[in-house]
Amino acid sequence: MKNQSVGLTRIIKATRYSVKGIKAAWQNEAAFREEIIVAVLAVMVAFYLDISVIERILLIGSVMLVVIVEILNSAIEAIVDRISSEFHELSGRAKDMGSAAVFLTIILALIVWSAILWQFFMG
Repeated sequence: MKNQSVGLTRIIKATRYSVKGIKAAWQNEAAFREEIIVAVLAVMVAFYLDISVIERILLIGSVMLVVIVEILNSAIEAIVDRISSEFHELSGRAKDMGSAAVFLTIILALIVWSAILWQFFMG
């Protein structure tokens, strides 16, 4: 029984840390706020459309992936900024790669949405 309470305590603490991270991203990252607004609107559209469950999951999953990658990018930027405020080639590379990851995820979401909406309206 003790192991279950330890596991539950760990899950509760992990959830608190996660909520704290989401709050920090909301307060400190304009891109995160913008992507959350787009994600909420996209989820509403995905539920409005008469599409299959798999298509709906793909639409919602693709925009949620953008938000997830944005949080990871923000974490990379925070770590780099914590280490030093001076420019360093490796710091710049890390930030650029994080930004590229967000960009590629947005491209993926656009492809998913375009393909499904094309099929919905033209198919």
